[in-house]
Amino acid sequence: MMVLPALLVMLLFIYFPFFQGIIISFREWNGYSPHFKWVGPAKYIRLFSDRHFLRVMTNTLIYGLGSTFLQNIMGLALALYFNRETPGNRVMRTIIYLPAIISPLIMGYVWRFLFRFDGGALNDLTGLFGFAAVDWLADGDRAVWIITLVNSFQYVGVSMVLYLAGLKTIGREFYEAAEIDGAGRGRRFLSITLPFLINSITVSLVINIIGGLKLFDIIYSLTGGGPGYQSASISTMTREVFFVRQDAGYAAAMGNVMFLMILVITLAVLQYLRKKEVEL
Repeated sequence: MMVLPALLVMLLFIYFPFFQGIIISFREWNGYSPHFKWVGPAKYIRLFSDRHFLRVMTNTLIYGLGSTFLQNIMGLALALYFNRETPGNRVMRTIIYLPAIISPLIMGYVWRFLFRFDGGALNDLTGLFGFAAVDWLADGDRAVWIITLVNSFQYVGVSMVLYLAGLKTIGREFYEAAEIDGAGRGRRFLSITLPFLINSITVSLVINIIGGLKLFDIIYSLTGGGPGYQSASISTMTREVFFVRQDAGYAAAMGNVMFLMILVITLAVLQYLRKKEVEL
């Protein structure tokens, strides 16, 4: 009885819309009309022959996996550096974490002022050294990596905090014993730090992968997914298909494919890392 209210909320706002989305993906429907036509798997067949969607799916994987790689490498490096009580460390940890509590939409607009062609801070800075202005976000490939870097910068603090928490659980006696045995810094890191951080790595990777693959806000505010669909993710293309093209069935099919992509990648990572977890 205690769990029932939460279960009802989940059924109403999560599971019911999820199964409705599956049903809608088999319909020809504009999202508003009471009339629709059953078209079977036509939307999915169209999806994987749509060159725009194939580009968008590649972008989504870059946002998800690229951001995850950068956030975890930088987060672990920062955690190792700040895992000591020295003057100013707590302030620096707070400053690094602060971007994570800012709205991604606002963060995207802030970075847009940096990268825009006309009056952008980066072009103003390079102009002082005689370089010509560059439209940083006009090239799709470059825009994808800029978005990946911006997303990584915003959430690197989350990974840092997770790794700091993991480092605090490792007893000094392990390192002292390794030093007595003659283990160098690199060997201590590989044989003690990394194995004991597997739990933190698992949590950080899963959070980063899910967030990166669902990325919407930063893309929307930085490029809007443009030029064309060159920097779009599945999330931004789904919005455009539903609200602009008014093709609810096609948008639902995209959402379902994104869900399966996140599910498969996340489960694969969990399955791999759980085998390596160390009981503390």
